[in-house]
Parts: sequence; C-alpha cells; structure tokens
Amino acid sequence: MKNKTAQVIRYICFDLLAAEMAWVLFYLFRKKVIEPRVVGVELPFVPDYNFWLGAIIIPLFWLMLSWISGYYRDIYRKSRIVELGQTLLTTLLGTIILFFLLFIDDVIDTYKTYYQSLLTYFLLQFLFTYTFRIILTSRTINKIRKRVIGFNTLIIGSGTKAKDLFDAISKEKHSSGNRFLGYVSMEQEPQSSMPNLLPYLGNIGKIRSIILLHRIEEVLIAIEQTDQKRLQRLITQLDEKNVKIKVTPDMYDILSGSVRFNSIFGTPLIEVNAVMMPQWQQSVKRLMDIGISLLMLILLAPLFLILAILIKLDSPGTVIYRQQRVGRYGKPFTIYKFRSMHSDAEKDGPALSSGSDTRMTKIGRFLRKFRLDELPQFYNVLLGHMSLVGPRPERQFYIDQIVDIAPQYRLLQRVRPGITSWGQVKFGYAENLSQMVERLKFDLLYIENMSLLLDFKILIYTVLTIIKAEGK
Repeated sequence: MKNKTAQVIRYICFDLLAAEMAWVLFYLFRKKVIEPRVVGVELPFVPDYNFWLGAIIIPLFWLMLSWISGYYRDIYRKSRIVELGQTLLTTLLGTIILFFLLFIDDVIDTYKTYYQSLLTYFLLQFLFTYTFRIILTSRTINKIRKRVIGFNTLIIGSGTKAKDLFDAISKEKHSSGNRFLGYVSMEQEPQSSMPNLLPYLGNIGKIRSIILLHRIEEVLIAIEQTDQKRLQRLITQLDEKNVKIKVTPDMYDILSGSVRFNSIFGTPLIEVNAVMMPQWQQSVKRLMDIGISLLMLILLAPLFLILAILIKLDSPGTVIYRQQRVGRYGKPFTIYKFRSMHSDAEKDGPALSSGSDTRMTKIGRFLRKFRLDELPQFYNVLLGHMSLVGPRPERQFYIDQIVDIAPQYRLLQRVRPGITSWGQVKFGYAENLSQMVERLKFDLLYIENMSLLLDFKILIYTVLTIIKAEGK
C-alpha cells in the first residue's frame, strides 16, 4: 500500500541531509584550502556565525528549489535517467545562484579560486543529493517491479483487445505498476472475453462513480479505434478526472510516432493526457498566483471599501455575490464577486447577462465595464480554487448544455479556472450559449500551449482591456 506523504518526507529529509553535508564539507574546504592561500597560514576550523547561518538557510534554499522544479510531485513514478538530468540542472542553477548571492565577495588570491570553489561546491551538492535520491528511487522501482507497490488501474473494454492487453501486462517479467481492480464495458452487457479474468465494475455510463469509488489512478482504454468520435467522447469524459489515460495503439499510431512509453519491458501504450506545463513552471505559476493575489488584496483594500459602500448605496442586497461554479477535475467551489445585479436577478432561473441587461444595477454596469466585479476572486486564487489565468469557470447548468454541443469542453477541467483567460480577453462575458462554445476554442488552445510567457501576455492584455474600459 502506497503512502505518498511518507515517501515525500523521505526525499525531503535526505535532500536536507545532502545539502547540510555539502555545506559542512565546502566550509571546511574554504577554511583549509582557500583561506590559507590568502592569509599565508593555516587557520583552525572554528564554526562561526556565517557557518551556522549557512547551515540553516542553505538546505532550506535547496528544498525550495527542488519544490519549485516539481521534484516532489508524482513521487512514485520517477525515472532514474530523468532524475539524473533534473538533479544536474537543479544543482547547477542553485550553485550559480548561491555563488552570486554568498560567495562572490570572498577574499581570493586569483580568479581561478572562484572557479575552483564553484566546481567543488557543485560536485559536493550533486554527489550527495543524487546518491540519496538514486537509492530511494531504485528501492521504489524495485518494489513496483516486484508488485509490492501498484497503481489502481481500470481497463475500459471487454473484448479480445482488452483481454490481450491484460494478458500482456500480467505476464510482464517486471511489473509496470498496474494493479488491476476490474474492467468497464462500452456496452450494457460485457462481451465474453473478460469476465473470467477481472471483476466487472459496470458499463461506461458509470465511469465517474467507478473512478471515485475505487480510487482509480490509471485508465487503460482497449477498444477498437474505428469509432473515433466515440473514442474522443470517452477520452474527454475521463480527462476531467485526475487519472492517467493510456490507449492501446494501432499500427498507424506506431508508424506515426504517437506511442510513448518509458519501460523497455513494458507494453507500448499511447499516453493521452501528458503534462501540459513543465512542473517547474506549474510551481512558479502557483507561487505567482499566491504572491500577486495577496499583494492585490492588500493594496486594493481601500478600493474594496469604496466599492462596497457604492454597491450598498446603489441597491439593496449583499455586497459580495456568491455562486457555485465547477473547478478543476469537476469539483464545485464557491466563487466570490462584487454584486453587479439586483438581488432577485435570477428569480426565474439561471440567465446569462448581456450588454443591455435590465437586471444590472447602475454601479454594476460600471463594475463590469472595468472588470472590477471580479476583484474578490483574488481570494479564490489564494484558496487554490482558481488561478490568475485559466479558462473561466461556469455553472453546472451551462456546462451540461455546452457538453451536448461540444463534449471537448470537459478538457478545460484539467486545469484551475482563472480570473482571466484567452477567451475572456477575446470575447469578454459570454451572452449566450453559442458565444460560450465560440470562446471554447481559445481556452482549448490555451491549455494545449500553457506557459508562463502565455500567462504573462494574457495578463497584459487583460490590464489593457481594463484601462480601455472594453469589458462588457
């Protein structure tokens, strides 16, 4: 049985120990090798204020850098080759940062001493860090191969293709980590190939509840790919859940280069929902979300107070409007906005706003024009419900209608919704269902091309929209 928290703690503890050991030995190197060259005599090693300060701060610095790089995510699915490259790059970057922050003002005899110090510290930090990591990772990989550790896996399909996939993975000499809990059929009644091999968990109509009930981590799709539309709908439906999705390839997929797999002995499968952003960018994005949101909530507190007074004076009702929206992986959350409509605006049921909407208050029209009604959502960002940039969250009422027209809408739920988005910049507030669908293509383009640079561009265009009062 896996314990991800305990595994992460192990990596963190050994990373802290490696950084501590590297710092102590490097400090000895400076005192015993570098400083005697400068002063001309050998000095005794006496831990001073700088030594103890470094012993506390420097390991924490390395821990933060590893966290930002995304090293502690997906802790049980590590590749030793990828880990080598990631540790090398992180150590090189961290060593250069520390060199310019702490070591550049050292008293030296020649400039070669700088390079010698830099190389020595880099080697110490890398060797200790990677040694501990490779031991932990190798132990984990061996446990996975021996089937001590496994990932709850579901097969979709009940025909010959599903049976062949199950047989191939079950007979692997080294396990790839799949712990099969059962299979799901595409039809109401399963075909005859699978029932004797795995428990039947239900048909595809119950897939969401099955994933939640059995805590599925990986889904293997083994159905005929001739019905591309049906397959696309299935992948779209699964993709809103936080599970890995893999599909058995046809010969065309193999020849076209679509098949990606890491294990030499593993069964080749197409990984559908690969990571959209590098993990270090995901970490930086979240740090930016927290930092900017906290700063905006503090700086804009006086404006919040003024807007609250204006909203109260303009019409009766609450200042902050609360509404349930659907967030990442389909989880509902409460979104916060400054109220821009009369309190009874939706007494007849959900309705989208338009430019000439009579339900809007006078101050509400002003708020929407400058997008000021969205400001309380910085609090949603702090809570982790939203991001600064991401597809706009919608209500379940409208999602059900959009999915009937464009099932790929569910792909948007792979990421946190945002205060602003590419679609929001292009279209503003959607006034009808067709505009929602039209905006969808830009949001899909966003999640397929996610990067910090793209987020930065969208934020700039959002600010320009606010300055020009082009919101609607």
